[in-house]
Amino acid sequence: MTADKRRPCRKCLTADMDQEEYFRNLHTYIANLDSDIKVSRTVYEDRLRYCKECDLLLDGMCRACGCFVELRAAIYKNSCPYDKWKAETKSW
Repeated sequence: MTADKRRPCRKCLTADMDQEEYFRNLHTYIANLDSDIKVSRTVYEDRLRYCKECDLLLDGMCRACGCFVELRAAIYKNSCPYDKWKAETKSW
């Protein structure tokens, strides 16, 4: 297989992966989450706005809980460890 057609290794650690490909896969994963568990686009963007203003955001990760904030923010049942996100409605 050529390098541009390789699938990412599902058993690799993030340190072993190409960073660009890893984040592309993360965004694809978020886009393909079941709509029953996702928040609306507006809620998602609001959640990320709170994260961007937070001192605990570092390289896309929350230093309070260790999550990738873009993934955590997309899922309805998730919450901010510091309760910065408001109660929201469902559906993307």
